[in-house]
Amino acid sequence: MLVLGPLGFTAPWLLLGLIALPILWIILRAVPPAPIRRRFPGVALLLGLRDDEAQSDRTPWWLLLLRCLALAAAILAFAGPVLNPDAREPGTGPLLVLMDGGWADARDWPRRLDRAEEALAEAARDDRTAAVVTLTDPPGDGLPFRAAGDWIAQLPGLTPQAWLPEGAAEWADARDGEFDTIWLSDGLDHPWRDDVLAALETHGTVRVFQSPRPIRGLRPAAFEDGAIALEAIRDRDDGLADLTITAHGLDPNGVDRELARQDIAFEDGATEAPLALSLPPELRNRITRFEIEGMRSAAAVSLTDDALRRREVALIAGRDDREGLELLSSTHYLEQALAPVADLIDGSLSDVLLANPDVIVLADVATLPAGQAEAVRDWVETGGLLLRFAGPRVAASDVAQGQDDPLMPVRLRAGGRSIGGAMSWGEPKTLRTFTETSPFYGLPVPLDVSVSAQVMAEPDPALADRTIASLADGTPLVTRERVGQGQVVLFHVTANAEWSNLPLSGLFVSMLERLAVSTRPARPTAEELAGTTWTVDSVLDAFGRIDEAGTFPGVPGEVLAEAVPSAETPPGLYAGEDRRVALNVIGPETILAPAIWPDRIPVEGFAVAAERDLKGWLLSLAVVLLAIDILASLLIAGRLRGARAVATLLALALLLPVTEARAQDGATGASTPEEEAFALASTMDVVLAHVLTGDAEVDRVAEAGLRGLSQTLFARTSVEPTDPIGVDLETDELAFFPFLYWPVTPDQPTPSDAAYARLDTYLRSGGMILFDTRDADVTSYGGASPAGVRLQELAAPLDIPPLERLPEDHVLTRAFYLTQDFPGRYNSRDVWVEAAPADAQAMEGMPFRNLNDNVTPVVIGGNDWAAAWAVDEAGGRMFPIGRGYAGERQREIALRFGVNLVMHVLTGNYKSDQVHVPALLDRLGQ
Repeated sequence: MLVLGPLGFTAPWLLLGLIALPILWIILRAVPPAPIRRRFPGVALLLGLRDDEAQSDRTPWWLLLLRCLALAAAILAFAGPVLNPDAREPGTGPLLVLMDGGWADARDWPRRLDRAEEALAEAARDDRTAAVVTLTDPPGDGLPFRAAGDWIAQLPGLTPQAWLPEGAAEWADARDGEFDTIWLSDGLDHPWRDDVLAALETHGTVRVFQSPRPIRGLRPAAFEDGAIALEAIRDRDDGLADLTITAHGLDPNGVDRELARQDIAFEDGATEAPLALSLPPELRNRITRFEIEGMRSAAAVSLTDDALRRREVALIAGRDDREGLELLSSTHYLEQALAPVADLIDGSLSDVLLANPDVIVLADVATLPAGQAEAVRDWVETGGLLLRFAGPRVAASDVAQGQDDPLMPVRLRAGGRSIGGAMSWGEPKTLRTFTETSPFYGLPVPLDVSVSAQVMAEPDPALADRTIASLADGTPLVTRERVGQGQVVLFHVTANAEWSNLPLSGLFVSMLERLAVSTRPARPTAEELAGTTWTVDSVLDAFGRIDEAGTFPGVPGEVLAEAVPSAETPPGLYAGEDRRVALNVIGPETILAPAIWPDRIPVEGFAVAAERDLKGWLLSLAVVLLAIDILASLLIAGRLRGARAVATLLALALLLPVTEARAQDGATGASTPEEEAFALASTMDVVLAHVLTGDAEVDRVAEAGLRGLSQTLFARTSVEPTDPIGVDLETDELAFFPFLYWPVTPDQPTPSDAAYARLDTYLRSGGMILFDTRDADVTSYGGASPAGVRLQELAAPLDIPPLERLPEDHVLTRAFYLTQDFPGRYNSRDVWVEAAPADAQAMEGMPFRNLNDNVTPVVIGGNDWAAAWAVDEAGGRMFPIGRGYAGERQREIALRFGVNLVMHVLTGNYKSDQVHVPALLDRLGQ
């Protein structure tokens, strides 16, 4: 290709024809030769006369220029002119198209695919093999080189992953062979990038394409100084930049909404932009994620977990604490442990319940009034956590003694156990290591934590299952019972240091956190999550969308605490027994740095001016110039009248394609956008349709009936219909639908002749219409009901074959289900179909006659099938049928008849084939 600035020519040797233009100019100026002037006396007799035609002695220069320009345009056109040609050097070996394939690619993924497609198309033109590889999912063995055109077809199926590639250097070192590389870089500085580049350069040339757009991300949110602390980061520190941060979460109705928004700005020279967002606790606790508005990347989304959500905890003490003795207060150590990480609620129990807290702590509260006890139980059943601590009041009361108490996880023995008591301990008891079934599993047990007194649990077969912490001798220390969606937990010791030094230890805070009473403001460590297993609740894809997790296996807690996003631990929300942990692609310490390439590596952007073929434009210009030349020649010759005619013909010729197309559109009826949308909706999948009658209630029931039949077909057969459609016989095309349900009403308008023509065409082309008079409860078919009379009037103009009552051996009785009844909301056997041929007889060995091979075009009855099939938007049945089991059985047979109808119209009489006879005979018991 010859490239001259923005123009290129695929056949540049044809440009040599331009050299002939000056020679042509000279020839046209010299031929014909100028006439010789000779005086003849007789010419005087011709003076005053005017010739109708005139001829110039020489061709005017401007006409010659016009012709030369037309010829030049034709020469340029056939030379293959291209605007903005892609200057490329043909390659000879295999081509590797390499993409990082991480979340940083998602922001301009379509442009990357376009660039990859352009590179593959170039390789296909040069007859080179190619391979496309993403470093987030590299091939294990050799590079998959094959025809470049095959890869072009697979490009739309490639998607980036929500993590960054790791181990790319080892993969690149294992490659062998000679190949060139086009690297579509994500623009980030990865520690393995230099090693991969060096390895690829040993195989051939490397070209890098990289977007000039900055990369931005959002670090996880944290709760600091009474506000939500957010921090946006970017990979470059040049220039000012403004962003908008939005907070999303669930409203009280469970609908995902935008709950707050705040602008944030990058200063010139800064790569970090902090933001403090103050929100009410109720609103803050509803937030599920923060996003950078307008960015399409997982880095622009920060999922929130329990580290941000401060739980509301109500502390209720069983006695009034003595003034000045704070260390003896039953809630002092709870307040010290929970105040930094939870919102504490004060007030009476009745007031606290109105605030609907997450946790209610009862410190040595023995009994509750009946009304409050019932309210607390209802609160627990709806998901609340009731945390109880024992104490002298509980030990001295008869609560849960000898009988189950719904607000106690176990039954208690009278009295307690202490050093020197009736059930004496020789010395304080230490704690036993937590078992695998305990929520405290994995927490280290300090040797200095001991218990000197406690309330005792009554032995019970379920006691072991309810014990989640115990003393060294096996005595239950913490018990738990699930109540509805919530739980009741009992510490068999006091919440202060009166019976145990447990509240003085760090283990106490960790136990409260494991019970979801409190949350840590930072991500938990491996030691804190040791022994726990977490399931993936939702995952975040590379484009920042939140999807369901699917079937990911459980992740050990110690792995999750130190995990980075990968295929084994995808970014998303992980759920434990009572809490959640978010794994984001941007961590608290993440720094984005731009990739820096060596000077020897050419780095190009993705923006490329599209090539444009100019051949058609230049040929059109040549034709127009020649047309002007014809008109000018006729004008010079004095044939102006003829020139006008030619001009008219030329104008008609230029307009002919447009006029012809418009005439054709007018003849066939140009499709409107509504008609195109209707056709598309009707043909993408199997669609059942009903005829619009003009009666809104009848049409509503018909649509609901076909919706119920479609759902039954979807659940029981391989037919998967979409939502039904109502058709207007006057305007809508019927050929899209295999089956029409036509409920007949007494006042239904008569279709026009054009509508009847469409109906006849529809019936002859294999369609089926089910006419339903919906009057089988008062009359049989052929009776004098208004609907029956109207049916006869509507059907009279149609080309309907002779009919007969549906015979027992008709294929409709076995198209999918074997049935001899055809009920709807009403049960009548007066169902009519196309009559069988007069000579139809059963062949030897076959239980069925050789009936007509075509689908019966009409089925007529009055059983109100739509009402029997009808379901509402929630999937519930709209109309009762019969009574009890018999009615539901009739509905089931009606659905089976509907399935047989649709299967019959879709498959024909294939079940009359000899191949199916043995199976049918076996089903019939013959």
